[in-house]
Amino acid sequence: MKKIIEIDLSPYESAENNDLKYLVSKKIHIPINSISGVRLLKRSIDSRKKNIIIHHTFEIYIDENPPDKKQYDFTYGNVSDRDHVIIVGAGPSGLFAALRLIELGIKPVIIERGKKIEDRKFDIAAINRQRIINSNSNYCFGEGGAGAYSDGKLYTRSTKRGNVNRILHILHEHGAAQDILVDSHPHIGTDKLPGLITEIRKTILSSGGEFHFNSQVTDIIICNGQAKGVITKDGNKFEGKALILATGHSARDIYEILRAKNILIESKQFAVGVRIEHPQQLIDSIQYHGQTGNAYLPAANYSLTYQAGGKGVFSFCMCPGGNIVTASTAPEELVLNGMSNSQRNQPFANSGMVVAVDEKDFIEYSESGPLVGLRFRGALEKAAFLAGGSDLTAPAQRMVDFVEKKISGDLNKTSYFPGIISCPLHEFLPSFIVSRLQEAFVVFGKKMKGYLTNEANLLGVETRTSSPVRIPRDFNTLEHPHIAGLYPCGEGAGYAGGIVSSAIDGERCAECSAKKILA
Repeated sequence: MKKIIEIDLSPYESAENNDLKYLVSKKIHIPINSISGVRLLKRSIDSRKKNIIIHHTFEIYIDENPPDKKQYDFTYGNVSDRDHVIIVGAGPSGLFAALRLIELGIKPVIIERGKKIEDRKFDIAAINRQRIINSNSNYCFGEGGAGAYSDGKLYTRSTKRGNVNRILHILHEHGAAQDILVDSHPHIGTDKLPGLITEIRKTILSSGGEFHFNSQVTDIIICNGQAKGVITKDGNKFEGKALILATGHSARDIYEILRAKNILIESKQFAVGVRIEHPQQLIDSIQYHGQTGNAYLPAANYSLTYQAGGKGVFSFCMCPGGNIVTASTAPEELVLNGMSNSQRNQPFANSGMVVAVDEKDFIEYSESGPLVGLRFRGALEKAAFLAGGSDLTAPAQRMVDFVEKKISGDLNKTSYFPGIISCPLHEFLPSFIVSRLQEAFVVFGKKMKGYLTNEANLLGVETRTSSPVRIPRDFNTLEHPHIAGLYPCGEGAGYAGGIVSSAIDGERCAECSAKKILA
């Protein structure tokens, strides 16, 4: 007999109990000899009360053997001589589109403007140490995409769009820890992701797929309303039966190419604001009812939302025990993001704290049209670069000072390696963003006692929460409405927000393109 049971354990019990059969037997009063198999399905922390517990959901087998069959069986055959699909971008949506195409018997040809994952680290080091931005190899561009060197959070709300478990199992098959299959908020970590992405590349190459790194797309080939392929900066031409655009939220030049070719694109809502950084110990104390330094509890996180003036204000990409990093993709701009290693053991907690914006908010700052949000975003990033002193130093202000419109005489320590400089962010940022953040911070300080504090720094700016542009597509076929065989995909096209949702969207685009090709 198979049963699904739920058991609550203390953090210590959860961490130290290695004998699951004994644990289940004790909790549900069934003889241990009757229990033939135990599998952990889900695990989550409940810290709403002072006595923190870990919820566990187990699948148990009583007096019968558990099935030996794996939940998923991924088969990647040889597709070297099959029809080609061109994929632009080697982030999560591009890589998972490639894997799915191989399963369906089609050859993926991946065009990536940046470098292999193992080579990106040298350009990222140059950002921190020499303050040099390589426009094609940085925290956003290169194999693995924007998530590869900025955290690896796998939590998503996109459960209705595709099979989240399937994505997690593929990641596990390529080296991610078993924990991602059971944790309610799975996380891999920047220190682990590069090796995993390398293994995915090996799978694609060993199955006959192709990668072309350091290949920036400069034109899209369209014949008689059909997308045929792309041309790269070095003059190479790549053609196939379909084109999947999986370029990420920072590939501004792709939007410019589409607009220049009169291919329909649209402005969309996105969010901008700041990175906020607290001592991790303070966040632990707030979330764990005064407990800090508990070896059996992970670094605490939080999720905050509020409506101010009809606009959402919310935390974004919260990184417990992490660092703030430079996510700029061109010289003379400053963009911030956050990351954590797998242990999440650094002394600071950081999060984006952003305000939803749309064309009505920022049209006075820029031109109208589909790229208005892109222009607005760029103007903020350039202004932040100048405010920081033009060397990637970040303009910053203490949190209470920002709310009270005071200049910070000094600043707290920070994880941001290039450093910070005092700046009146309440004067620097657009007033409609400032007022909404100020209102939300007061509310958040009441929800989380101690959160509104001058022990926290605000750093500017956080602007790459999502794409400010949407590339339209048909709801059913996922093709662009005017260009056959063109599949806008992932974050850059406006249809995903994070590793898992991007991977799901990549699989969906692969399936739709394959269905048409194989028909």
